[in-house]
Amino acid sequence: MTKQVGATGALAAILLTACAPATSETMPAEGPHPKETGIVSLNPCADAILAEVAPERLMAVSHYSHDPDSASMDVALARRFPATSGAAEEIAALAPDVVVAGTFLPPATEQALRRMGLRVVKIGSIASVEDARAQVRELAALAGRQDAGEALVARIDAALADAAPDPSGPEKPVPALIWQAGGLVPGEATLVSDLLAHTGFTNFSVGRGLGQGAVVPLEDVLADPPSVVLNAGAGRMQSHPALAVLADRTEPFDTRLTWCGGPTIPQAAGRLAEIWRELR
Repeated sequence: MTKQVGATGALAAILLTACAPATSETMPAEGPHPKETGIVSLNPCADAILAEVAPERLMAVSHYSHDPDSASMDVALARRFPATSGAAEEIAALAPDVVVAGTFLPPATEQALRRMGLRVVKIGSIASVEDARAQVRELAALAGRQDAGEALVARIDAALADAAPDPSGPEKPVPALIWQAGGLVPGEATLVSDLLAHTGFTNFSVGRGLGQGAVVPLEDVLADPPSVVLNAGAGRMQSHPALAVLADRTEPFDTRLTWCGGPTIPQAAGRLAEIWRELR
C-alpha cells in the first residue's frame, strides 16, 4: 500500500539539499573572500549554520527562517537578520560579496546574480553526519571563520557522544518510524536516518524497503507497527483517533529536526536520546 511521491512546494525542494543523497556539486575550492565578506543566504540550512559561525558576515537569511513553520533555527535569532525572498534584484540591493544557495536555485536567478558580478556558491546535499560536518566546515571557511566552524563541529560530536546508547539498554537497535505529514518517511541516505543509527535506532521505513519520499498510510502503521512511531507531522493521519492504540509507542518529534544539519543536530540527537532512554 506504500507509494512514492515527489517533493512538493518550494520549501520541500530547498530542504532536499539537506536530506537527499550527496551530489558532486559542492563549494568551489577558490577559498573565502577577503576579511569583510558579506554573505546573503537563500537556504534555511545555511542560514542556521552561518548565524552561528559568522553572524557578523551574514547580511540576510532566507524568508523560510522567519517563518516558525519552516525555520530550522530559532526564529527570534533569525529575525535579527533581514530576510530575502530570493529575487535577484532584492539580493543585488544588499550588495553582498557572496550568495549562498542550495542546488535548487533557479538557473535564471543564478545567471542574473552572476551577471551582476556576485559570487554564487551552492552548497551540496548532505546524507550523513559526516556530510554535515563537511558542510559546516565549508561554510565557516567561506566566511573566514574556521575556528567557529570547528567549535560547532565539536558541539555536534559532543552531542552525538552524549546521545550514544547506553550499553545497559536494549541490546539491538530499536526500529523507529519517522512519520511526517502526509505519511512521508525518510529514506536510507538521509541525515535523519544516520542520526537514528547514532542514537540506538534503525530506520523502520528502510527496513521495509522504502526510499526517500515514500508514503506509509495509517492502515500500514496500525497493521505492522514499529517499536516506536516518531510523530513528526501535524497532518490528518498523525492526529487520527485510531493511533490511540499505539499511544505507548508514539512519541512527538519536531519535524524541523528532520530538515538540516549544523546546529540542528545537537537538538535532534538530544531528543532521540531522550526517547531511547524512555524505552528502558
